[in-house]
Formats: sequence, structure tokens, C-alpha cells
Amino acid sequence: MKLRKVFILSLMTGLLISCGEKKENMDLIIHNATIYTVDEHFSIVEAAAIKDGKFIATGTDDEILGKYSAAATLDMQGRFIYPGLIDPHCHFYGYGASLMNADLAGTGSFDEIVEIIKNHNEEFPAEWILGRGWDQNLWPVQEFPHKRQLDIVFPDIPVLLTRIDGHAAIANSEALRRAGINKETAVEGGEFIKRNGELTGILIDNAIGIVRQQVPAPEYKEKVAALMNAQENCFAVGLTSVGDGGLDGEIILLMDSLQKSDDLKMRIYAMINPTEENFSRFLSKGIYKTDRMNVRSVKLFADGALGSRGARMIEEYSDDPGNYGLLLESPEYLARISRKAFEHGFQVNTHCIGDSAVRLMLNIYGDILKGKNNLRWRIEHAQIVNKEDFNLFGKFSVIPSVQTTHATSDMKWAVHRIGADRMKGAYAYRELLEQNGWLPNGSDFPVEHINPLYGFYAGVARKDLEGSPQGGFQMENAITREQALRAMTIWAAQANFEEGEKGSIEAGKFADFVVTNEDLMHVDIDIVPGLKIYSTFIDGKEVYSLK
Repeated sequence: MKLRKVFILSLMTGLLISCGEKKENMDLIIHNATIYTVDEHFSIVEAAAIKDGKFIATGTDDEILGKYSAAATLDMQGRFIYPGLIDPHCHFYGYGASLMNADLAGTGSFDEIVEIIKNHNEEFPAEWILGRGWDQNLWPVQEFPHKRQLDIVFPDIPVLLTRIDGHAAIANSEALRRAGINKETAVEGGEFIKRNGELTGILIDNAIGIVRQQVPAPEYKEKVAALMNAQENCFAVGLTSVGDGGLDGEIILLMDSLQKSDDLKMRIYAMINPTEENFSRFLSKGIYKTDRMNVRSVKLFADGALGSRGARMIEEYSDDPGNYGLLLESPEYLARISRKAFEHGFQVNTHCIGDSAVRLMLNIYGDILKGKNNLRWRIEHAQIVNKEDFNLFGKFSVIPSVQTTHATSDMKWAVHRIGADRMKGAYAYRELLEQNGWLPNGSDFPVEHINPLYGFYAGVARKDLEGSPQGGFQMENAITREQALRAMTIWAAQANFEEGEKGSIEAGKFADFVVTNEDLMHVDIDIVPGLKIYSTFIDGKEVYSLK
């Protein structure tokens, strides 16, 4: 009897041990990697377990492989893993649409542009010739072009070519005619540039919209193609989430439908344009949130851009006396829409380039927000800030949503626009970061390149892609590598109220991550812009591979 009891006890103990050794089943295990979790402590682990599209656990190889089994196990062979990269301020749909038009980025003269659009029109004939990306600051003579060349080559076809920043464009005479524009035409918040009293075809800010309204709207299949092409290119540079700055309801609903059909896997933080239709469709109904779509913010424009001298300045432009730039909307309108958004629990994100626009919106925000808060209202770009206004970001918990590549794109000519003294408060990313202890960093693509590693490099090295200047531009405002990575992962998610679900590799968060062959945090900083993304994952599923 005693032996029987011992046998039964031994059998039970064996069963318990056997049960204890049973591993939890996962969908995917990644191991043999250096994983930057970007959690609170910036922890580094070797492995992670994933199930149902979310991270379940992270740890050492022994910990994860010892506790979990999976249908798929990926040996990362010593590669480096980071949370899925997030661009908190870009124009995702606009970028996709622009891929169908003539690419004018990096052109060295207006003659070159004319040749490009001639070839583009022969290959892709259409009712209108459209293009984007020119920048007169890159030309030998840094002046706006004139429409006369366009009129000679395209006397009967309307042409609209948008500057790189989207705040200036050139139209030929046929485009102006179709828009009903003549020498007497005027528009609030915009300008028709003239020479000797005659139209040059250059349109600034709100003037562009008068011509753009005449361009035929794209068909449904073209809109879908724009989104899918944008997604493909973004996955290739490691982006898994984007904040699209300024959308109409029609496009948001299209994005949402494509996400629900699993065609559009990109996660999108959609900032609505301030139209009555959008207010009725979204604002009045409250926050709309799915795993891939988040609608809870309004995008406003206070001023234009520095490159086209449309940024609103406190003092006149150093290279254009008497010109203070433009306010695209009245202060009363900006305050009214901000108040409306506040009353409906929506975030306000306002484009502000010049120091006058920044000051105006900080004061409008402050009047509504009163003091410290967690509403995360944002100043988009915060490009030039008066030294007396930096503290207002912290005082009212306003988030500077920056694009570090703007500094390295503008540095060679910006000083001529605003002078050396005001440059001290321009592109001041470290000083802006210190106001609240964090900041999101995006690209504003297609204004800049979609590659977020360019922004990482510009923030840390303060150099352009040619490695200039050798010692870095205004290095007192460089940020660290850890800050740069946080700015395009967890801080970008935080700017969108999504830090609980993305932005770091932690249990319970979406299994969005990117893989590189080199260590972004330790490789020679000048190599960073050339690094390739090895693979991109969303919900634990590979959506891009370099292989």
C-alpha cells in the first residue's frame, strides 16, 4: 500500500513537471537580434513573442524560446530591430497622388523643368500638365521663374507646377485663363506675383487654390492607386504609421474602407481640413478610432513657407524689405476654429513657419488651454521662434511637431531670408524639445523625402545628404540618437495619443517593427542616410523585404 502511494505521488509529480514545461503557443517568435524596445528605460533585448498581431513578451533568447513555441520562428541572425517608424506629419495621400505627376525635385534650372514636363506630357498625355518639387533656391539665379517659357511650349494645354513646399506654384497663361485670373484678381492670404504690372504666373499660398480648383478631380481608381503606391514606398523605408496633415472626409472614408478590406495596412492619423462638411461628418460625432485609423484632430494653416517668403514674420524679410509674409487666415478665424475643436474634444495642429505665426497661435492656444494640460495641441513645423516665445510651449503644454530635414534643406539660404540674429531661434530642435521634455519628428513629405532615416541623420548630425557642413549646422540644437529614435517612434505615437498601442516594442502593443543589417544607434553617423531597411512588419506580418 505504501509503495502504491509513493508511485501515485511520483506519477502526479511527473505530470505536474510535464505540464509546467509545456510552452505557450505564439504566432511568431523573433530571436538572435538586438532589439531596441524604446520603452521607458530604452531597454535592449534579444527576442520577442508575437500573437494575434501584438507583442506578448520580450526578453533574452533563453527566456522567450524557453517559454514559448510558435508556428514561425525567425532567427534574425544578429540583425537590429526597432519599433515601426512613425511620421507624425506628412501628406500621405498627396504624396501618392504626386507620384503620377512630373517629378521636379532637385532640378537645376527652369529650362530643365520645361524639358521634364515636355517628356512627361509625351509619355502621359492628359488634360492638365501637373508637376511638383521645383525650388528656385537651388538655381544659379535664385529668383522665381516666369510663365513665358511655358506659354511658348504649351500655348493650349494648362500647366500647374507646384514648388517643393506646396506654398508656391507657377501656372501658364492657359491655366490662368481657365481659372478666370487677370491682373486685377486678388485673394486673401495669397498673392499673384507681377513684374511691370503683368502676371508672371507665380502663385503664392491661397492663390494656388483658385487654379487648382480647375484641375479635374482624379477618378476612384486613381485615388486607390495613389494610396497603394504611397504605402508601398513607405514600407520600403520602414514607415508603419503616418499622420496625414489635412484631409477631406472623402479620402478618409476611402482610406478606412481600404484598411478594413486589408488592402491598406498603413496606420493613419488623419487630421481633418476645417470644412463644414468635415465638421459635420467627424467633429460633431466625436473621435473615430480603429486599429488603423484615428480621426481626432483639425489641421489649420496660419502662414505660408519661408522659401516663397510666405511665412509670417514679426519683422520684415532681410532680403525683401517691406515684406512680412502672409497670414493665410484671420486671427479671428483661427481662434474660432480652435475653440470649436476644443469644445468637441479634438486636437488642433497648426502650420506655423514664421515667428509671427508661431506667436499668434501660441497665444490663441494659451487663451483656450489656460495652462498645463494633456490635450497635446501642436505647432506644426515651429520653424522660426522668437526667443521670448519658447517658454510658451511649456507653459501651455503645446507640442512642437518638427521636421529636422527642413533645417538642412534650408540652411544655405534661410539666413539670407531672415538674417543671422533670427536664425538663432530657427530650427532650434533641442531648445524646443526641452520645453516639454519630448517632441515628434516627421518629414512633411512630399516636401522632403519620405525616408525617416534622413530625419534621424539631420537631427543628430545637422548635415545634408552631401555631409555638409562638415561640423554640422548650429550644433547647439542637435539632438541625441536616442532622442532622434524616440522622436520617430514613441514620441510620434504620443503626439497622436497612440503611445499605449504603438511606438515601442512592449507587451500588448501592435507588433509593428523594422529590421536593419546595421546598428542605427552606433554606426558612423554619416553612414545612416544610406542604410537600407531589411524588412518591415505590421501586426507581426512582413509587408516589405529587401531580399
